[in-house]
Amino acid sequence: MPHTQRALIIFPTYNEKENIEKIVHAVIPLDPRIHVLIVDDNSPDGTGQLADKLSEELNKVEVLHRPNKEGLGQAYIAGFKWAIERQFDYIFEMDADFSHGPEYIKNFLKEIQHYDLVIGSRYIKGVNVINWPMSRLLLSYFANAYTRIVTGLPLRDATGGFKCFRRKVLEKINLDAIESSGYSFQIEMSMRVWKRGFTIKEIPIIFVDRTAGVSKMSKKIVREAIYMVWWLRLKSIFGKLK
Repeated sequence: MPHTQRALIIFPTYNEKENIEKIVHAVIPLDPRIHVLIVDDNSPDGTGQLADKLSEELNKVEVLHRPNKEGLGQAYIAGFKWAIERQFDYIFEMDADFSHGPEYIKNFLKEIQHYDLVIGSRYIKGVNVINWPMSRLLLSYFANAYTRIVTGLPLRDATGGFKCFRRKVLEKINLDAIESSGYSFQIEMSMRVWKRGFTIKEIPIIFVDRTAGVSKMSKKIVREAIYMVWWLRLKSIFGKLK
């Protein structure tokens, strides 16, 4: 990756005060081309104010404040548009709670030289998840199998949220047409990338469940994922996902 190019890591936050400072300081030193955008959905715990403080201290950190909690998908879309406007070359999705290990970022930056989308996969080499109860692990594993069967999307981990896109990919996708959030947002984004003929590479990661803060998983997110894969299949059949 030439030194003139820049990578942006987007952290969507809602009540991540315990994690945000640590994760920012963990990723910034990894590569001189890394910048950070914190997209905060008006966290009541003061995450947004802490993010502003980080931005004042570190010239590679920016903050995007959103007035309400509208879900992961909308936070990322706002971040994608921000990144496209500022011509970042590589754009990451990454959780702020250390479930996505910063040590994998160098692998992402290496692989994105050869592919249009790189996905950190929990299931490309067995099952690599730590600290999840068996019920959640089974839900995630079979949700991915279900997604492959219904949509045809050739990924082992279609619901994973550790990703790196080339800017040209996000420029080609109609971000205003994205309807899903949560798990299904990840599926929809990958489907749209795949249907446009872009190249996708899954690389193995070990996912470690958060040790600080509270998970945003809910029954609503699970229900959305169940029906959204059928909606995506229908859209795909009628050529509406490009």
